[in-house]
Amino acid sequence: MIEVVRIAALQDNYIWMAHDDASGATVVIDPAEAQPVLDEAARRGWTIDQIWNTHWHGDHTGGNAAIKAATGCTITGPAAEADKIPTLDVLVDEGDTAQLGAIAAQVLAVPAHTAGHIAYHLPAAGIAFVGDTLFAMGCGRLFEGTAAQMWANMQRLAALPPETLVYCAHEYTLSNARFAIVAEPDNRAVAARLAAVEAARSRGEATVPTTIADERATNPFMRAGSAEELGRRRAAKDAF
Repeated sequence: MIEVVRIAALQDNYIWMAHDDASGATVVIDPAEAQPVLDEAARRGWTIDQIWNTHWHGDHTGGNAAIKAATGCTITGPAAEADKIPTLDVLVDEGDTAQLGAIAAQVLAVPAHTAGHIAYHLPAAGIAFVGDTLFAMGCGRLFEGTAAQMWANMQRLAALPPETLVYCAHEYTLSNARFAIVAEPDNRAVAARLAAVEAARSRGEATVPTTIADERATNPFMRAGSAEELGRRRAAKDAF
């Protein structure tokens, strides 16, 4: 029902553009910059109606103003960070929804990387846009929140259907996989995934989206048994 396009930006960012064929609606998620997005939409003949932001960091909102100026799109983002994202038109929080055509995106509050970070889960399409909360084999740094918050986020996202496609905003998987094998040296699934990721990156291929099932099996932060364990692993990864 929905086509999702990956747009590489900056050093290691991914901007996502999702298009609903039935309605013709197109949303851009976390545009780090504008021109690659505008170029890709033009190439595909898509009209950008919306932007969805997950959090305030500039490598997720840097393209907002220019895309809005070029398209007149509506920008939706976290109400708790409205003071840090001046381009927002629609403020959302836990329990709210955003629409892509007839497809509803449930807004999930997932604070920790930033205090007001949100994610967008589209159950009918089996996809989730998670910004910098959940990465392939990793999680975001705890810039504005706690290990307890991030652990709660991991448990919540782990409860999504296992086939859910997870679209995170950075190509961090190789570094995350190298840490994961240290965190869980006896995990055969981690070892196998590390080899696959190394091969993919050597060919210049992207390693996301991922799936909830793969993260349950190989993500040391999602697999942490407690907030304390996640905190220890996050501190170790920060110094890795």
